[in-house]
Amino acid sequence: MSHEPLRSLTILLADDDEDDRLLTGEAISESQLDGQLHCVADGEELMQYLKRAGAYSQVAAPRPDIILLDLNMPRKDGREALREIKADATLRSIPVVVLTTSKAEEDILRTYDLGVNSFITKPVTYKELVEVMSALNNYWAQTVQLPHHYTP
Repeated sequence: MSHEPLRSLTILLADDDEDDRLLTGEAISESQLDGQLHCVADGEELMQYLKRAGAYSQVAAPRPDIILLDLNMPRKDGREALREIKADATLRSIPVVVLTTSKAEEDILRTYDLGVNSFITKPVTYKELVEVMSALNNYWAQTVQLPHHYTP
């Protein structure tokens, strides 16, 4: 089986915990995922980023190839943001991976009903986080075909 070279991914991480954002960024680097990581702190900021509104109306906010989404965030939680993303014809094709501390069956079922592509419970150790980022790298950067998006 021949593999194409890994493509560079633009990853948008929505997580209100600054330490989690930092650790996830380090784990992405350590997993040798080729890409750019952009971070937002809650669902409101996520939607502003995606719609290039508010603080993102005048700055470069590249369209993500994948969104890593925490569920429990202030202002607008991940469930609300996911519902908005999947209801928007211009955004719904962006793969969304829930990356959360929740293990609740209700959260798993609800997010899949809303259209999430994957649900991952945040690993406990940094080593496990690196392994998860490596798996995401292998899957999203090498295995699957992602849609090409054109910015108007």
